[in-house]
Amino acid sequence: MSLKRIIGSHFANYREAWEANRLIAKGKIHPTLSKVYSLEDTGQAAYDVHRNLHQGKVGVLALAPREGLGVRDHELRAKHLDAINRCRPRHP
Repeated sequence: MSLKRIIGSHFANYREAWEANRLIAKGKIHPTLSKVYSLEDTGQAAYDVHRNLHQGKVGVLALAPREGLGVRDHELRAKHLDAINRCRPRHP
């Protein structure tokens, strides 16, 4: 495994970023995470990624106490919830 570091990245130019946001807003593409950690569990998140104990992409809630607080269109989110959570483990 290569050592993973956060050193910054370049996602897109202004036009490409605008288009990506437009497609997300239309529900055409879905930002998915396999696991979300609280800010207090950032160390565990880093450990899991460092040791390859995670699967898929992980996120850390830095300024929010829980997920979903930035959702503006709850109806659209509910429509695509299965796709958004497709990488998360299913709990019976």
